[in-house]
Amino acid sequence: MTEEKQVNNPLHGKTLEFILKQLVWHYGWPELGTLVRIACFNNDPSLKSSLKFLRKTDWARKKVEKLYLNTFH
Repeated sequence: MTEEKQVNNPLHGKTLEFILKQLVWHYGWPELGTLVRIACFNNDPSLKSSLKFLRKTDWARKKVEKLYLNTFH
């Protein structure tokens, strides 16, 4: 039953790492830090530190996911 609900979810099957890599590739860290104003994108950004922050900070992860959907869908 859970699988049926996921069919309409455009993020289904996409990891947070994949989403972040796509956004960094598309925008670069400086613009990404302007679009989603969180310190880990603006102060010495790295994939590892950003993923760590996003995995434990729900509001920030939702902003990144929304930006991904607005950019690529």
